[in-house]
Amino acid sequence: MSNSHDSHPIVVRRGKARAKPHGNHSWKIAYADFMTAMMAFFLVLWLLSASSPKTLVGVAEYFRTPLKVAIAGGDKSSLSSSVIPGGGMDPLRKDGEVQRATDNDPDAVQKRRDQQEGERLRALKNRLEQIIENNPVLRQFRPQLLLDITSEGLRIQILDTQNRPMFRTGSAMVEPYMRVILREIAPVLNELPNKVSLSGHTDAANYSNGERDYSNWELSADRANASRRELISGGMNEGKVLRVLGLAATMPLDRKDLMAPVNRRISIVVLNARAQARFEAENASAADVAVKARAGQAGEDMKEALGADASAPAAQGKSK
Repeated sequence: MSNSHDSHPIVVRRGKARAKPHGNHSWKIAYADFMTAMMAFFLVLWLLSASSPKTLVGVAEYFRTPLKVAIAGGDKSSLSSSVIPGGGMDPLRKDGEVQRATDNDPDAVQKRRDQQEGERLRALKNRLEQIIENNPVLRQFRPQLLLDITSEGLRIQILDTQNRPMFRTGSAMVEPYMRVILREIAPVLNELPNKVSLSGHTDAANYSNGERDYSNWELSADRANASRRELISGGMNEGKVLRVLGLAATMPLDRKDLMAPVNRRISIVVLNARAQARFEAENASAADVAVKARAGQAGEDMKEALGADASAPAAQGKSK
């Protein structure tokens, strides 16, 4: 006979399965971001409404200042008339309004022109040096040719030597080798529109009569003018010569030995724009002074004439 406890049924209890939520709830994150942005937007509006007009102008200028101005300083974009104020894409470049502002600065424009002209003069110097090296005739005279850049422009100096003088002693007669040098470099000088200045130099040897008659002043001027004629014969344009000077022995190369042959030389300067403008302005100012002087003298003569005419009838009236 079985036990009564064995007749109880076995009950198995299982947990109820939970139903999964329906649909995708990721939109709630986007909605929360949107509400946050809206709250920030309304907060900005509230701050702007509570700010003074001066504060609002400062905030606007902060957001309108170009990157280049913020880095390097300068005028704000509100002072600009350009649709797109400021410089270019690179804040370190000089583009856009920055470049236009530089173009309107006379000092910056002049500096840029001087740099460009300096580059052209250096290029001419290199070309002359190449011509000298490539020309067998000129190459043998290379020790007597000095090329350098000065404050006035490109200077070409042809030096005298004891064994190879440029001119006959005490004369402006050009020696054959000097004629070759001048005529070879003459066409190259036409490659730039710059004017040319020529000056002649002598040593300190004086003539027997001193400087009362024909002296080193006349000799140096005659030698410079003879060099001008040879350059023109070699193909240089006649209008390129701005001035011809005779400086005698006032500017020696060898100051320790005033009788040194190197002091006898011809200097050809391809003038830069500044030097050319200065010489032309000096000449123009001298011409203006002469014109004003002549005009003043003419005015005085006219006053005297008018005074004489006015005094003649009065004198006649008294005589009557």
